[in-house]
Amino acid sequence: MSSGDYVHGYSATESQRLSDQANTLSGLLHYDSVFHPAGLVLEVGCGTGAQTVIVAPQNPQCDFISIDIAGDSLIKAEKNIKNKGIRNVKFQVADVFNLPFNEESFDHVFVCFLLEHLQEPVRSLTLLKKVLKKGGTITVIEGDHGSAYYYPRSSAAQATIQCLIDVQASLGGNSLIGRELYPLLVAAGFGKISVSPRIVYADASKPEMVDGFTRKTFIAMVEGVKEQAINRGLITEGEWGRGIADLYRSADSDGTFCYAFFKALGKKP
Repeated sequence: MSSGDYVHGYSATESQRLSDQANTLSGLLHYDSVFHPAGLVLEVGCGTGAQTVIVAPQNPQCDFISIDIAGDSLIKAEKNIKNKGIRNVKFQVADVFNLPFNEESFDHVFVCFLLEHLQEPVRSLTLLKKVLKKGGTITVIEGDHGSAYYYPRSSAAQATIQCLIDVQASLGGNSLIGRELYPLLVAAGFGKISVSPRIVYADASKPEMVDGFTRKTFIAMVEGVKEQAINRGLITEGEWGRGIADLYRSADSDGTFCYAFFKALGKKP
């Protein structure tokens, strides 16, 4: 993946969306993101540090090296970490396909929302296994846009979601990768693999989820590919407008929205 292949882009709006997503989902995704034994953790594809600021403080017994291919994102990540007084993280520009580390350097590897953007996810996991110590663990978290369902149902809304899936696929990514984590880790040679779905459900009784996830995470993510989808001829502007309006209906007082993330754990034999 090159920096230009990131389907969501690197705008300030996208940085804010990532932060909103991380904060809204921190309890669901990271209540068990605690690494034992204490050691050195490699976080891969850290971006602006949206997940780093949650996971690193949960593991004060560990030191983190957090890498990303985009140097501009790491500048924001370093500022983010400094503002929160987190001291157990170092950032480094690096590519998952050309890791600048010796074999068996890390006790744990943490990967969140990266594999969906890679053309060769198994190869990336195999390379990460090389820098992991024997008996070391890997944690992988991914979403699956095919898991989104909502009320009121709408074919127009579904068409806008499909645009996001198709645009990402055209860039070599796979936004349906959450369902594939188990076979991907098997293919990369990891053992003791376990996968757990983490289900987001939002309705008017959970206003923080409606605002933080339905509106500011998922719909914002779909809205981010409008120009690409229209320019590629995947949808007309009128169809797009109707679909987005219907997606927002799921965030109204009588609407509901559901989505599945998947969290996988594995161990290097």
